[in-house]
Amino acid sequence: MTTIEISDDWQDKVISSKNPVIVEFWAPWCPWCMKLMPVFEEVSKQYEGKLVFAKVNVEEHEDIAQTNGVMGIPVLKMFCDGRNIGELVGYMTKEKLVSELDKMLAAIPACIQQSSSLSKEVSVK
Repeated sequence: MTTIEISDDWQDKVISSKNPVIVEFWAPWCPWCMKLMPVFEEVSKQYEGKLVFAKVNVEEHEDIAQTNGVMGIPVLKMFCDGRNIGELVGYMTKEKLVSELDKMLAAIPACIQQSSSLSKEVSVK
């Protein structure tokens, strides 16, 4: 599995996704983003079928970054049923990323249980 690039399809690929999504917010001029990118790609293979890996270039999609409260990069945000349920800031090793993703994935059942069609409609607006 490889990561998907998010552009104008944020709603379809992240908010409406039936699977949890981890989004990397990055920019090409950011050295720590460039260092994290191959780690993010490599780890995506371990979570195939469990988690969607996506990237947003904050230079090209500043509106998405602002809407999601991105203040610095790199930052990873986990979305479940259209809601942000976790955030990781800065570069991390493969081992650290896997550990943190496993913690976030443990919260998924509670996220799904708390979700309703009403909460999803509200979070989209």
